[in-house]
Amino acid sequence: MRSDIVIVGGGAGGLELACKLGRKLGPSKVTLVDSRLYHIWKPSLHEVAAGTLDIHQEGLSYAMLAHDNGFNFVLGPMTGLDAAGQAIEIGAVRAASDNEEVLPVRRLGYGSLVMAIGSTSNYFGVPGAEEHSISLNATEDAERFRLRMLRLMLAVEQQREEGKETGLDVVIIGGGATGVELAAELREASGAYARYGFARMDVKRDVRITILEGAPRILAPLPERVSTAAHDLLGKRGINVVADCRVTAIEADKVIDGKGNVYPADLCVWAAGIRAPELLAGLGLPTARGGGLDVDAHLRVKGVPNIWALGDCAVCIDGNGAPVPPRAQAAHQQADYLVTAFLRMDKGQAPQDTPYEYRDYGSLVSVGQSTSVGSLMGSLRGASWFVQGALARTMYASLHLMHHRAVMGITRTALLAVARFLIRRSTPLVKLH
Repeated sequence: MRSDIVIVGGGAGGLELACKLGRKLGPSKVTLVDSRLYHIWKPSLHEVAAGTLDIHQEGLSYAMLAHDNGFNFVLGPMTGLDAAGQAIEIGAVRAASDNEEVLPVRRLGYGSLVMAIGSTSNYFGVPGAEEHSISLNATEDAERFRLRMLRLMLAVEQQREEGKETGLDVVIIGGGATGVELAAELREASGAYARYGFARMDVKRDVRITILEGAPRILAPLPERVSTAAHDLLGKRGINVVADCRVTAIEADKVIDGKGNVYPADLCVWAAGIRAPELLAGLGLPTARGGGLDVDAHLRVKGVPNIWALGDCAVCIDGNGAPVPPRAQAAHQQADYLVTAFLRMDKGQAPQDTPYEYRDYGSLVSVGQSTSVGSLMGSLRGASWFVQGALARTMYASLHLMHHRAVMGITRTALLAVARFLIRRSTPLVKLH
């Protein structure tokens, strides 16, 4: 098999690149490779973990998107690279039920290769972190958390019925956007669960949520006003926030910090940092800090012809000389930049001279289903606006719709939004099974 343009990784940036190029060039020239059958917008994984979003309704089939947008989809994990022969190796695909081989190992040639495989959790060598915590890297992680929490809540309900003093302790390590959004979503979800057969459970008493953050405040990369507003909203929801807390060990039932404090933990979530996937270290490509691919300001992997990288797996210094942060909006912008680059190449035109430049449009953080906080960046240098409440929540929801519009078009995105609005009013507020 061979394709002019091969994109590895169907996350936000990789999928948008495949869709936009596919609509222009067609399946004979554009191929997307991913190890999963369906796509979910990664910033919504905290809702999947809390049970407020059903992955089986939210997931978008790659095969469907390939058909609708004119690209070719190949199922399977990338396992190796032959840069000299311009080909990648795709591992076998096996059935989850009986491990039977569904697809064999394959080799896929390319004219141009784009690496967009995202990131994974960085445990910073903390003992027990990988073994005793859950990281929301993928849909299966979020589902595993949801099912475990549901089982623990059932146990608490049963113990309350027997007159026992009990509760559920959830510890979230990391007060960035993922940690804050998960904590707020869990609080709202636990209140919803209480309406569906958990009558003896008092949410704030029996579901105790703690965020441990190593920096002096949560949401440290964002303006202090945003951090303060989020801290206040979490406090009103009965969520304990501990800043300046360096976790030194995690055990099966507790978290220990550098000061010797012990935090009981029936469920522990690691959201304290990211690093590049281990796959990159074995490909023979140049890497930079954190193991990410070292790319130039045109997103080309340095010193290797015909290979580009975007998103969290790329370490990029843009045309302004600033490091590009690992954010969804950066991946979106990089995808648009590469669309222009590849369309010029397809027409036989010279590569574009203008380097990629990251534009920060601000950040929004969900603090539950009814409110969000954030800052919006203006066109004037240094100007920003603080937003909070229903307006911020509406803007936050629009980010998801903008991603869907990029991969599905305006009409289908509008129909999908209406359908989900109706479904949410005819199904439980949380996933109960």
